Amino acid sequence: MPDRDHTRSSLSTMADSAAKTTPEGDAAKDASKEAPKDAPKGAAPASNGTATPPPASAAPAASSPPSAAFKEQFKAFSKFGDTKSDGKHITLSQSDKWMKQAKVIDKTITTTDTGIHFKKFKLLKITLSDYIKFIEDLAKARKADVEELKKKMADCGPPGVTSAVAKSKADAAVERLTDVTKYTGSHKQRFDEAGKGRGLAGRKDSKDGSGYVQGYKDKDTYSKTH
Repeated sequence: MPDRDHTRSSLSTMADSAAKTTPEGDAAKDASKEAPKDAPKGAAPASNGTATPPPASAAPAASSPPSAAFKEQFKAFSKFGDTKSDGKHITLSQSDKWMKQAKVIDKTITTTDTGIHFKKFKLLKITLSDYIKFIEDLAKARKADVEELKKKMADCGPPGVTSAVAKSKADAAVERLTDVTKYTGSHKQRFDEAGKGRGLAGRKDSKDGSGYVQGYKDKDTYSKTH
């Protein structure tokens, strides 16, 4: 009887060992060994048992390089009011004039804002590359579209040019004031038939003092019947 019990115990131990060494059990053990210990959190396991890192977040898009028109404007305004300028550096004052003409400086962006961001460079004049950084920094701080700002500054015309609307209003006012046909009363006498000013003769009644005797006035006005 003791021999039979010992035999049954041996057979049971051998069966348990065989179950633990099945191909499925070995594969699970191998997969657990191959999995990296330092896999990032949130990584999904791949089909081969390795962890796949999560996709990286997209980097913010950089602004486009300045256009040829913008570069020409930069050169023109960097020489505005400074005959010794080389056209490669721009001052804060020149920049403010440029932005005012382009309608960039308004209620949203003020000269206080431009002064704060320009002085970060700790230079009186900055180059084109630094100026682009200045505009990008200014647009980010004031939550403005940097591409729209650069387009306005590229299309505002050469330094000192006023808008077409203001110019047309000034022309209309000058034309109205110089139209002599609209003058009435005594003012109408100030111009001749061609519209040319008559000077003193148009403002004062003067007597013709010429005559054949001293003190004679109003030549050729005496009636021929006398």
